[in-house]
Amino acid sequence: MELHLDDVLEMKKKHPCGGNTWKILRVGMDLKLKCLTCGHEIMVPRVKIEKNIRKVIGSQS
Repeated sequence: MELHLDDVLEMKKKHPCGGNTWKILRVGMDLKLKCLTCGHEIMVPRVKIEKNIRKVIGSQS
C-alpha cells in the first residue's frame, strides 16, 4: 500500500479518546501517526497499520 506524508487515515479501531482518524507524520518501516482528535503521537510498524486501515482520506495541510 502506498502511503505518503500528511495523508489522513481512517482506522478500523478507535483510539481510547474516541477518534479514528490519524495523520501520517513520518513514513518508513515504522509510521509515526498523530491522532487528530486528541493529538497523541505513536510509532507503529507499517505492517500493523496496513492491516487496520479502513480508508485513506487524503492529505491535510
